[in-house]
Formats: sequence, C-alpha cells, structure tokens
Amino acid sequence: MKCTILHESKGRMRVHLEQFRMTMDQADIVSQYLSGLDGVAEVSVSERTGNAVIRYSTSREAIIQALSVFHYDDCGIEPDPSSGRALTREFQEKLFFHVAALVGKRLFLPLPVRSVITAVNSVPYIMEGLKSLVKGKIEVPLLDATSISLSMATGSFDTAGSIMFLLGLSEILEEWTHRKSVEDLARSMSLNIDQVWVKLPDGEELLMPLKDVQSQDHVIVRTSNTIPLDGVVVSGEMSVNQSSMTGESLPVAKEAGDMVYAGTVVEEGECVIEVRNTAGSGRYDRIVKMIEESERLKSDTENRAVALADGLVPYSFLATGLTYLFTRNLTRAMAVLMVDYSCALKLSMPISVLSAMREATRYKISVKGGKFMEQIAKADTIVFDKTGTLTYSQPQVAEIVTFGDWNETEVLRLAACLEEHYPHSIANAVVEEAKKRHIDHEEKHSKVEYIVAHGIASSIDGIKTVIGSYHFVFEDEQVKIPEGEQEKFDAIDDSNSHLYFAVGGMLAAVICISDPVRAEAPSVIRKLKELGFSRIVMMTGDSERTAASVAQQVGVDAYYSEVLPEDKANYVTKEQKAGHTVLMLGDGINDSPALAEADCGIAVSDGAMIAREIADVTIADENLSALVTLKTLSDRLEDRTHRNYRVIMGFNSALILLGIFGILTPNITALLHNGSTLLISMNAMTDYLKDN
Repeated sequence: MKCTILHESKGRMRVHLEQFRMTMDQADIVSQYLSGLDGVAEVSVSERTGNAVIRYSTSREAIIQALSVFHYDDCGIEPDPSSGRALTREFQEKLFFHVAALVGKRLFLPLPVRSVITAVNSVPYIMEGLKSLVKGKIEVPLLDATSISLSMATGSFDTAGSIMFLLGLSEILEEWTHRKSVEDLARSMSLNIDQVWVKLPDGEELLMPLKDVQSQDHVIVRTSNTIPLDGVVVSGEMSVNQSSMTGESLPVAKEAGDMVYAGTVVEEGECVIEVRNTAGSGRYDRIVKMIEESERLKSDTENRAVALADGLVPYSFLATGLTYLFTRNLTRAMAVLMVDYSCALKLSMPISVLSAMREATRYKISVKGGKFMEQIAKADTIVFDKTGTLTYSQPQVAEIVTFGDWNETEVLRLAACLEEHYPHSIANAVVEEAKKRHIDHEEKHSKVEYIVAHGIASSIDGIKTVIGSYHFVFEDEQVKIPEGEQEKFDAIDDSNSHLYFAVGGMLAAVICISDPVRAEAPSVIRKLKELGFSRIVMMTGDSERTAASVAQQVGVDAYYSEVLPEDKANYVTKEQKAGHTVLMLGDGINDSPALAEADCGIAVSDGAMIAREIADVTIADENLSALVTLKTLSDRLEDRTHRNYRVIMGFNSALILLGIFGILTPNITALLHNGSTLLISMNAMTDYLKDN
C-alpha cells in the first residue's frame, strides 16, 4: 500500500495511508497487522484521518517494507468486532452532541424557549426523585430532583439546565469508562485456542485447527482442557468447572446427553463432544454479560462509597432545612442544596477502579474484579510455585537416560505421544524435543488417565505404561529399576527436574528437564520486597536440592520442596489465619487449590486453563515484571481513592459553608459542585503509571 511518512523520530513513525476513506474495520486490520510485526511495541490507527502512529524497536526499513507490501485483501486478517473502536466512536459522538446542544441553546435560543426545553428535560429527573420518595428512600435521585425543581421554581432555569447538563455529562463519561473497561476485560478473558483433537469416524484422533471444525464434528476434551465449542456429550464422563458461565462454585458432572459450553474447563475425566455451535457464536458476548452482572467487579472501596453517598443525602436535606430555618434566606438554603457529596463519591470511585483494571490490560494483566486489586494493595505475603513462574515457562529436555533395552528415540516417541494430550510446561518440553528430533509419535496407546500433580497412566500393546513424578512412578505404581542399573540411576544429575517413564512395571527412562531461573526473577523479588511484601515464599514438588538452588538464586525468604497441591493450599490458609493477606502465583493444575484459597490468586497466561479459570488475575508469561506493575498499579489505585475521598469531602464542605454564609449563590455552588465532580471523575480516568 502506498503510504506517506508525516513525521518520525527515533523508534516512532507517523504515516498516512493513501486511500480515499478508511473504515473502522480497515483501521482494525491495519492495527492488527502492524501490531503483529516483530519489534513493534505499540500501534495507534485513526480511521478519521487514515494515519497510523507506530512505536518500534526494529529497523526503520523493516517497518517501511511491511507497509509497502500490505494490502487488505491478502493480509489474512479479519476485522476484530470487539476492538472497542466502534464503542469509542459512539461515545465521542454522544459527548460532542451533548456539549453542542448546550452551546447551541445558549447562543441561538431566547430565554423563554430555553426555559420550556429545560422544563421538559427535567421531567425524567423529577420522576426518578419521586420514585425514590415513594420507596421511602432519601437518596441521590431525590436530591437531584429537588435541586432542579427549586431552581426552576425560583426562575433560575439556566441553573437547572446547567445541573442537568453536568449530570448528563457525568453519566456519559461513567458509562463510557464502564463499558470500555468491561469490553477490555472480556477481550483479555476470551478463548485462545488454536487447535483441538477431533475423533474421526474410524476412531482415529486428529489434531486440527479450531476454525476448521464443523457442526456435528466430534471433539475430544480431557482433564485441564478448555471446552472449545458449545456441544453435547456423546460419550465419557467428566466434571466441568463452569463458574465463568453460570457462577457455580462446584464442578458439574457431565455425561452422555448433557450440554457443555465453550470456555468452561474440564477438571477431571474425558468426553467426546458433538459440536453444536462453531467458533464465533457468542462466547464473547456471554463473557461481557458475565462481567457486567458479576458482583466481583465491586471493590470494598466502591461499596463503601455508594453506602456513604446514599447515607449523606439526608444530611444534605437537613443542612438545607437548618440554613433556611436560621437565616430565613431561600437563596442561602438553595446554595447548600446544590452541593452534595454523593455524586462525586458514586462516580469517581467506580471509575477509578475500572480505569485501573483497564490500564492493567495494556500490560497483559487481566483482573477479574476491583476487589482483587484492593487485596493486592493490602497483601504482605506472596507464595510462588516454581516451575513456569520463577523458572521459565518453556523448560527443555536436557538429557534422556535410558534403562534396559530402551533407546532415546523410542522413549521420546512414546513419552511425547502421552504428554501431548495434557498441555503443561514440562509436557510441552517433551513434545517439543520430539519435534526437534523429527520424531513422529502417532497414537499407539489406549485411553489416557491423568493423575493430578503426579503423572499419566495408559497402556501400549496391552502393557501398562506410566510417566510422571518419582512419587507416582516408584511409590504409587511400584515400578522397579532394571537389575544391575541402580548405580546408573543414582548417578543422574540432580540439578534438573526428572520425569520417570516406565513400561510393564520396569523403569525405561528418566527424562531430565532443565528448568532455568527467569533472568528477571531476582530483581522482581527484590522490588516486591521494596513495595511492601514482608514474606515471599516458594513452594514446589521438586526435590530439596533443586528447590534450594532456585530459592538461593531468586532470593525468596523461605522455600518448601516436595509438596503436594493440598500442602500449598494448607500453607495459604495457615498464613491467613495468622492475619496475613496472601497472594498465590502459579500455572499448573496442582496450583489450583492454593489459587482458590488465596486472597488473590494469580495465574500465568500460558499455564493450565483450570488455573487461569480459578485465578482472580492472569499475567503474561513473558516477564515476571508484570507482578511489580500489578502491585504498583494496585497501590496507586488505593492512594487515588483515598485522595479523591479527602478532596470530595473537603471541597464540598467548603462550598456548603460558603453557601450558608451567603458568599456563594446557588448558581455558583451548583456550577462549582458539578464542575468539581466532573474534574474528579475525569482525573479518575487518567493513567496511573504515566510517570513510570
């Protein structure tokens, strides 16, 4: 495509795409295309001007080359219907017409006509106030209705119009911020499944792209899998965590004939599902509805603000009445009536929380509710799983030590065949190693059984085959080491994690997995301590030697090795009983109990789906620094809400006093009150980390 460079500086370029008119869909496509380029950090595309601003770390020539070869028809990108661009345009237009209507009336309409329009526009506000009164509630709608009615009764129609204008403007800004935040959250929580296992009519299993799955195809789902599409169970049994759809806290049993839904997670078992709704059939919309209806969006600060706001309304009426009683001056009484604490409290607190949640998504952090950011701000203890969190989420096979007559190729073929059904960091390492060595691993086993936190059991040619931890293979399954090879077994390097593979009750191989510590982990631990965490703990199922090595490298306060899933959950509970607010960070199925038990559970984005489903927050797997960002963001949210509270109470109290003493007129107090509410709410929408 032909483009013109309008301006550029180091690492930043603004270009104009030479086309007659850019649609919102085209702007989304350009944004997705440029964002997908290596070295591009941020892209902003305006459909109104046809301009794109690109921030990049790659070469200038690479950006120019990518722009020159771009074309809408062959870029292979579909417009994103949930990008938020249409929503932004909708509310920009609402704001424009709302302001333009006020300016137009003041400039071009005489006072009598404006007064009639104001009287007509006041009807909805007065009706809301009457509804509140009928219900026996003295709340904000009644206060607004009284202010507007008294302004018109005293002939101050412009004052009444200004009150309604500011109330309407506040409502638009609040709705915009809320809907934008909800849609950002929904996008971050949407499914990210590219391939699924499909059972063919001849009984074979085929891994195929999700987009190619058709209605009535049979899809296989197993423990820890996300159910990719709506459908009906045709065979098998499983328990499904469907809290994201229904809010049920306990898993639901599913068997033949039961309906299952996209986005829910298999906690245990295996089923074949006949697809009823193919990809793109409403999952996103259901998530939006779930978030909007969820009480988890409400933080304790928000709830307190709403309760306080409603509780102060009777005192506003009392102050107005007392002012008139002692001064016999209606103007002074109205000056008090025009001011209340509730508007600013009810608007600024939710907007502050939702703005923080929205900003978190820019750093690839998905927060499921405002109260969890509040817990993060209060937290003094954080518990880390080791594998995939403090260590890289993509461990590698370092060595394969074989026993008996087995060779590396055959061991890796069979191990990959079993492990590919259960995506986890160590399983992925085995599958990836087979891929590197160009080893095909077609299905050669019978039904696979996954034992949480232990391993996998199956059978090959009728012979029982197991792969997993030392405890599972040697203690639970009573596997033996081939005669004469104990010394070889004892000599295996203990610095790596071990995956034990056995066939027919005899050890066939030990697959050594290198699990290097994340480069940023030591600095992240240090920064978390600086941000207020007094106790940072690592818990792992690995050996004492491996755990001690990692703990020393990253600098945690304490570590526990060879722990089971219930040990992690029990530790979290114990710390909570001791008065600590506990965060838990993990990525596996075995971390799920602790994630659920913690005050705030944090999952890594490429971990097991059940962990992400249970967790309250999800962070990107690329860099642990997201934890520092999350903690900083949560602390600043806490600071802002407290600061806003002090400003609202102080400023409005001053206005009331100035009104009582007759220094300010009702018109001025209304303008200052509503103006301050608007400014505080707009400030609540600003970025928290702009000075980072």
